[in-house]
Amino acid sequence: MNILVIRMSAMGDVAMTVPVISSFASQNPDIQTTVLTHPRFKEMFPEQENVEIYGADTKKEYKGFLGIIRLFKALIAHKQFDLVIDLHDVIRSKVLRALFELKGVPCHVIKKGRSEKKKLTRAKTKEMRQLQSSIERYCEVFKSAGYEVPLCFKREASELTDDITAITGKKEEKWLAIAPFAQHKGKIYPTEQMAKVIEHFSQKGNCKILLFGGGKQEKEILEGWESLYPNTISIAGKFPLKKELTLLEHADLLISMDSANMHLASLVGTRVLSIWGATHPFAGFFGYGQKTEDALQIDLPCRPCSIYGNKPCLRKDYACMSQITPEMIIGKVEEILSPATNR
Repeated sequence: MNILVIRMSAMGDVAMTVPVISSFASQNPDIQTTVLTHPRFKEMFPEQENVEIYGADTKKEYKGFLGIIRLFKALIAHKQFDLVIDLHDVIRSKVLRALFELKGVPCHVIKKGRSEKKKLTRAKTKEMRQLQSSIERYCEVFKSAGYEVPLCFKREASELTDDITAITGKKEEKWLAIAPFAQHKGKIYPTEQMAKVIEHFSQKGNCKILLFGGGKQEKEILEGWESLYPNTISIAGKFPLKKELTLLEHADLLISMDSANMHLASLVGTRVLSIWGATHPFAGFFGYGQKTEDALQIDLPCRPCSIYGNKPCLRKDYACMSQITPEMIIGKVEEILSPATNR
C-alpha cells in the first residue's frame, strides 16, 4: 500500500503535518507514505522507515501548469500510488488530484473551513469561536480515507554538536530564543519594542538570547542587535534547518510571532510565548502541544482581521501589536522562566 500525501507550502503549515504523518506512519508500518513537499522542508520530518520525502520546487523546476504535468509524470514513474491525501487544496494540488483520479487513484482532500474563517475575520459581527485546528483538519482527511490517527508524535532528543557550541558556547545559563519576524506585517511585533525586550534580558547574567530569522533585511536587524546587546547571538544564516531545530530544542523558551518558528519549536517540544496581532489562535493555527495561556494578545473589536496577517490595517496603526507593551512580554517571560513555575 503506497500513499501520497501532498502539502507543498508554507513552512508552518508543513510543520503542522509532521505530528499527523509521523503518528500515521508509526501506527501503520505496513503502509509506505510519500510526502510531496518543498525540498527544504525535508529536515522537519523525523526519519521513519516507511516515510519518504519527495521534494519538488513548484516555483522553479515544476513551475506553472506544464510543470505540474511533469511533476505528475515524475511521481507515477517513481511509484505506483494507491491513495492520495491532499492536505493543501490549492490549484497545484487540484491539478495533481485530477490527474491521479483520471488514473483511477482515489483522492481525499482537506476541508479548510474557509466560510467559518471569513466569519471570524469579517469587519462586523465577527463569530468569535475556536475553529478546528489545522492538525485536526489533517487528521480528518486521513479519517475520510478510512484511517484514524491518534496523535502520538514525539521527536527524538538531539545533542548540541561542536559546530553549534562553537557559535553559541556551551549551555550554562537559560537560553531565550526570539523569532521576531513573520511573513506579513500584521503578524510582526514592532522592532523598536522588541529591542527593549532584548535589552532587558541581555543585561541579566543568567540568560543568553538566540535570535532566529531569515532574509537579508532580517539578518541585518538581528546582527545589529547582536552587536548592540551583550549575551545576544544571531543565528540567522548560520545553520541548516536541522541544526536550528536542535537549537530550538535546547532553548528554555521561544518568543515567536504567529509564524513558522512557533511550529518548529512545537515539533521539538519547546515552550513558546506567541504574540498575536491581526491573526488569532481561534483560526486554528496554534502550535502543536502549546498552552493557550502562552498566547499573548489584546482584545480589540477589529481583531482578528485576517487569517494570514496579510491585509492592511483598517485602523492604519497596527494597534493590535503596538499596544502589547515590552513590559507585558518581559513579565510573561520571567513568569515562565521562574524556577517556581511548573513546567
